[in-house]
Amino acid sequence: MKILLDAMGGDNAPDANIKGAINAIHKIEAEVILVGKEEIIRSKVKEFYGKEMEEISDRLKIKNATETIEMEDTPTLAIKHKKDSSMVVGFKMLKENEGDVFISAGNSGALLTGATLLVGRIKGIDRPALAGILPAYKSQLLLIDAGSNTNCKPINLLQFAQMSSIYLKNTYGIENPAIGLLNIGTEETKGNELVRESYHLLKEKSEELNINFVGNVEGRDAFSGKIDAIVADGFTGNVFLKTTEGLGKFVKKSLTESFTKNLLAKIFAIPALPAIKRFSKTMDYKSYGGALFLGVKKPVVKAHGSSDSLLFEYTLIQAEKFVQNKAVDKMIEEFEK
Repeated sequence: MKILLDAMGGDNAPDANIKGAINAIHKIEAEVILVGKEEIIRSKVKEFYGKEMEEISDRLKIKNATETIEMEDTPTLAIKHKKDSSMVVGFKMLKENEGDVFISAGNSGALLTGATLLVGRIKGIDRPALAGILPAYKSQLLLIDAGSNTNCKPINLLQFAQMSSIYLKNTYGIENPAIGLLNIGTEETKGNELVRESYHLLKEKSEELNINFVGNVEGRDAFSGKIDAIVADGFTGNVFLKTTEGLGKFVKKSLTESFTKNLLAKIFAIPALPAIKRFSKTMDYKSYGGALFLGVKKPVVKAHGSSDSLLFEYTLIQAEKFVQNKAVDKMIEEFEK
């Protein structure tokens, strides 16, 4: 198996990308190909580890790419004109079976455009969508769309629900995943026009498409453990995602400050340390890796734009599991039916 990693994509590239890949290489069996400016990658490896890449592992490789797609670049223009960018080169390698999965923390719009134009959509899916995993009470929550389609139609949200149901069944073994529609209330009359129309379409088609649609879900109930996936347009989903991440950071920071405020607080915190560590691990979004682009013919993973080396490490481990579980192949089979 070969994992393609965009070494130049993300706020902390290429340092975090390289360190994450080297940390992960000892925990996975796949070969990792760093796609980017070879001279820079090699000099960074030498700087960080005092040795050549080949000395670290024979499963670490480099594919040279002389250009980089920046966060401020217009997605379509960047994909069309920066043909030797790390992202475009990675997509071409994926399409030509020179890799089994492609990971990037770069420009989200360009990643969606490249995945759609260069790799291609699964037949029957209008728009691929980002499916991210979040922690929930004694379980996990799939959020789709986490930020790739800011303007959607009801048919898109219906397909997001269908894709998430197939994905959770085949990859996580959830037999009848509960799919909810993110809304400001549970009543079917609540929400804007998109959400109201999507609700009626999901209700009408859920039995035919084998979707366990449980209705509208408010944000406060999303993490109850009773919902397996929550569907939203990319704009709403991304706001929900980043608010959740921000709240998690706030809670962890507040707890840490409370237990380290003074000596007495530190002493009383000692018995609770195991529980605090378990809670912190549950709240840490980094351990859930990146988000898979559902609806694309080959596995494409979007890592968080601000990914550090730990998040890249987890994302590489997660990407290997995506390929092993044949998540995309099973998605294609289901839509062909």
